[in-house]
Amino acid sequence: MEYVRDYAMYASVFGLFSFIWFGWAQENPRASWRLYLGLASGIALIICLIGVYLSVKNWEEPSALAESSAFRNYLISFYAEFVLGGTGAFVLIRKKLKAYVAPWIAFIVGIHFISLKSVFDDPSLWLLAALKVAVSIIAVRVAPKLRVANSAITGIGAGTVLFGYAILGLIRFMSV
Repeated sequence: MEYVRDYAMYASVFGLFSFIWFGWAQENPRASWRLYLGLASGIALIICLIGVYLSVKNWEEPSALAESSAFRNYLISFYAEFVLGGTGAFVLIRKKLKAYVAPWIAFIVGIHFISLKSVFDDPSLWLLAALKVAVSIIAVRVAPKLRVANSAITGIGAGTVLFGYAILGLIRFMSV
């Protein structure tokens, strides 16, 4: 079943988190990247707001989360992600490895999309999971070579992937 409201929410949620990741990328990028990161953040926020508008206008449409088991599984996945991400970030900061917090969070968020595939019955979320995990691994290898913060590469990669999924949400919304 196609869930038009969920596709609007994809645009909203993925647009919001794209905005956030592009913001985190601004921690310590190359100076020449800052304008583009700011523009990417702004465009992602606009996509988010379009998604919010479409979600509100289509609130009565069916959603995968209307099923109680799907919503319960979503909440379990969300809280597990939140606890694992926060605990890992706390440990990394305590061990004076805060440079790895952004890649860690991207990794955990990526893993959580594996479980969301069954919640939303959307196999494309497995690809999103793989891309987010790949970004987290690539960032810690590439950032030192470019002499930028891990968060710069993680934020650019995660922001770009999530932006793509926000746009995909809009495309799916329009095609239903």
